[in-house]
Amino acid sequence: MLNPADPPPLRHLKLLLIAAPHHRSTPDLRGLVGFLESEDFGFEVTLEVADPAKRPELLELHRLVATPALIKLEPTPKQVFAGNTLLQQLRSWLPRWQQVEVVSGLGMSLRPPESDGSRTQRELQLEDQVLVLRQENETLIERLRVQERLLRMVAHELRTPLTASKLALQSMNLGQIDQARFRDVLGRRLDDIEQLSKDLLEVGTTRWEALFNPQRLALAPVAAEAILELEKLWVGRDLELITDIPTDLPDVYADQRRMRQVLLNLLENAFKFTPDGGMVSLTVLHRTSQWLQVSICDSGPGIPRDEQERIFQERVRLPQTSATTSGFGVGLSVCRRITEVHGGRIWVASEPGEGACFHFTVPVWDGQGVS
Repeated sequence: MLNPADPPPLRHLKLLLIAAPHHRSTPDLRGLVGFLESEDFGFEVTLEVADPAKRPELLELHRLVATPALIKLEPTPKQVFAGNTLLQQLRSWLPRWQQVEVVSGLGMSLRPPESDGSRTQRELQLEDQVLVLRQENETLIERLRVQERLLRMVAHELRTPLTASKLALQSMNLGQIDQARFRDVLGRRLDDIEQLSKDLLEVGTTRWEALFNPQRLALAPVAAEAILELEKLWVGRDLELITDIPTDLPDVYADQRRMRQVLLNLLENAFKFTPDGGMVSLTVLHRTSQWLQVSICDSGPGIPRDEQERIFQERVRLPQTSATTSGFGVGLSVCRRITEVHGGRIWVASEPGEGACFHFTVPVWDGQGVS
């Protein structure tokens, strides 16, 4: 029999999962969905799943700074969980939700203080409310940090079309390309700048990842175009440029403009850090039925092992190269964000003095988005 002083039991838990298809295939989210479907909690559980690409308004409505995200809609107050440990976070909060509906408006009666000094029901309720407020505060702080990072990253992306336009102008002045080729490069790069300007306007109200437009894409022409756009950086330097791009590569599922951004960033770094007479290679491999792997290698100074993870963070530049090269140290961070939002990953293999190889993966097209 229930004690009249006990809070009413939880009757309905309403959850909203906002996650892209490639996120929903991860072990954590598969486990979360399976956990909610298989367990008998003693109350009704409703889980709605939404794709942020199809319902971008949810990102702003719930002030999300990252996906996947799990939102407790009912009972109030709303709570937002994000990251790659959603199942673990849900498991840790379920016991609290089962004990008391925090702000249900129905059971605010207080349990009499216990003689042994244990906390009253009111204290437990206040503790839960403090935890929720603290979580919301941390979310708002992180949102401000993310907006700053997004603006810095999109601003960095403007460097790529500007650099390509400048190199094309230099090449035309030296007679290496004709006016028709120059106008073609300049026109396409101005289109890129226009689109990036739109991104800058949007980035204040949406997440950077929401600006992506993945489609079926042939990656080989994009890679070849990136090499040609950076021609000024390798022509006349006695560099050995090796390309291994098979003709039978499958198409990928990617945003063409963002893929070009990654290729241009990595190739520009390879040309920049490789001394005259050195070697740069671009290889594309069909590693598995699900992934293509792109590798860009150079014969530059290499990267110490203890720096190989840190270089993908924002505003990180290696002391051994910062004195001789320009830039603000966010290019590799941009590359990481782009590859990760496509569901892939990026990494580096290097030994000091032996050059570096940057590898990243892109998902193979298998009909994504076809209804």
